[in-house]
Amino acid sequence: MSLTGVVGAAAPVNVAAICGSLRKGSYNRGLLRAAIELSKGAVEGLQIEHVDIAALPMLNTDLEKEGRFPVEVEAFRKKILAADCFLFASPEYNFSVSAPMKNALDWASRPPNMWGGKAAAIVSAGGFLGGGRGQFHLRHIGVFLDLHFINKPEFFLNAFLPPPKFNPDTGDLIDEDAKLRLKEILLSLKALTLQLKPRA
Repeated sequence: MSLTGVVGAAAPVNVAAICGSLRKGSYNRGLLRAAIELSKGAVEGLQIEHVDIAALPMLNTDLEKEGRFPVEVEAFRKKILAADCFLFASPEYNFSVSAPMKNALDWASRPPNMWGGKAAAIVSAGGFLGGGRGQFHLRHIGVFLDLHFINKPEFFLNAFLPPPKFNPDTGDLIDEDAKLRLKEILLSLKALTLQLKPRA
């Protein structure tokens, strides 16, 4: 087989995309949908799967029986373990991460930690600072989880400043500048993932 054939056959980088908002029309979910669309054309070599966290029970170690977790948690942990890296869409609730996001982080950190040693990126949409303070807290949590966040670029989107950033009916991202910035996030995430986990 030619060298070109070998390179062309390289497996894509698997990205687990997690949204901290459970609301269907969430702007942060809209960011993940936009990222998935970009991965189908504008950004090659990424395969992004939205991993839903809505079904996870609230963390309660009484639910762990003989080293086993509830079915929903087991399925979630397997997806986190199988991922090469992570894309977090993290809304800011009361200057911090949302309860569903923290719950998901905690479940997958139960021994053995599923997050450790992998690359991650954060995007957020909201008012004022665009979720910046929530991102700051998520980075702190990531230190203990042994996550490696990209440093640049950063992505904070004030969703309420004109012109409109999202379709009001669907929550889909329509701002072209934001899409370009999101593309840069994905390229940086891919580069760090390959740096941490080189492929043949």
